[in-house]
Amino acid sequence: MTISSDKGKAYIVGTFDTKAEELRYIAALLQGAGVATVLVDVGTSSSSADADIPAEMVASYHPGGVDAVFRAGERGVAVNAMRDAFQAYIRTCTDVGGIIGLGGSGGTAIITPAMQGLPIGTPKVMVSTLASGDTSRFVGVSDIIMMFPVTDIAGLNRVSCVVLGNAAHALAGMMLRNIPKPDHDKPSIGISMFGVTTPCVQQLTASLSSTFDCQVFHANSPGGRALEALTASGLFRGVVDVTTTEAADYLFGGVCSAGPHRFEAAALAGVPWVGSCGALDMVNFWAVDTIPEQYRGRLLHSHNAHVTLMRTSADEMAAIGEWLTGKLNRSQAPVHLLIPEGGLSMLDAPGEPFFDPEANEALFASLERNFQVSDTHRIIRVPHHINDAAFVEILVQHVHQLMIT
Repeated sequence: MTISSDKGKAYIVGTFDTKAEELRYIAALLQGAGVATVLVDVGTSSSSADADIPAEMVASYHPGGVDAVFRAGERGVAVNAMRDAFQAYIRTCTDVGGIIGLGGSGGTAIITPAMQGLPIGTPKVMVSTLASGDTSRFVGVSDIIMMFPVTDIAGLNRVSCVVLGNAAHALAGMMLRNIPKPDHDKPSIGISMFGVTTPCVQQLTASLSSTFDCQVFHANSPGGRALEALTASGLFRGVVDVTTTEAADYLFGGVCSAGPHRFEAAALAGVPWVGSCGALDMVNFWAVDTIPEQYRGRLLHSHNAHVTLMRTSADEMAAIGEWLTGKLNRSQAPVHLLIPEGGLSMLDAPGEPFFDPEANEALFASLERNFQVSDTHRIIRVPHHINDAAFVEILVQHVHQLMIT
């Protein structure tokens, strides 16, 4: 994953057999704003001569050729084939300064995977009838803007003209306006944070910002996956995984799971990892009535009207320790794991609802039992709460030790 600032041309993408009028409308607005355009047809039932890039040309980029799209038989198979063809096509384009797509379920499925493959910073707008629901599968960990058209994308009317016009002007604004570049060349590091570890990370970034470009990621599933993706791309000098809570959600069915490959990217990229146990005292669920039946009798805390937290037990903490160290032990790069003996989050402190030193000790013992210590792999107990200034000071020392070259 790279970062782009190239202005280039606006690629306007959709199925011309059903949305040609709307696509040409957007093209006219962008051209009127001074943006060069390329109209791309990704229809699966015909190929429009009105498009700068006809659907047949896009389909030819499929490994199976044009027939893989136009003789697929079933619509779903054709849509998947055009998706693959469009991804392959867009990878060959060197002048993509921005991209805007129009679609229902089929068009959205075809266009957004290619958008996800474009560099961060390349303007991406997807006007989709699916934009008012769960858009995670379409956005992934990229910077796609999803816009709901209100009416269906089925002709120009007083509503669609306004919505599509706003989308076109938004893309024009992103492409034409200069973004100030950082006035430094400090190396970047990735840092994970949750609301309940915010004091730690705020102090950490204040201490490190004179040396590093600190990029903070919310450890809520997409944030963790974005941290992993950017780490794998080679963007970071190192990773400071203060908040490893996504391990708990992955293992015990929480809604903030970043999947089975979280905590692997630093090892694969060969960059140093300094981390801790932030928010491993909890598993995240939505509203109380969504919590799985087997957890209904557990210690629960209402974070807000939409989020409910469950305190992890000693057995669960031990399992987390074993799973997490299994990831860290794979790294050939330096790994320093700091254990905050005073507590793991705002809720895990004396007088707070999740304060449970015995459960925490099960985690700490598991980490120490399973972590493979070496000259470059260290596990250190720190007699402070994770949000204490004293803990942050020690964390900063380890970051400087491993990441200043």
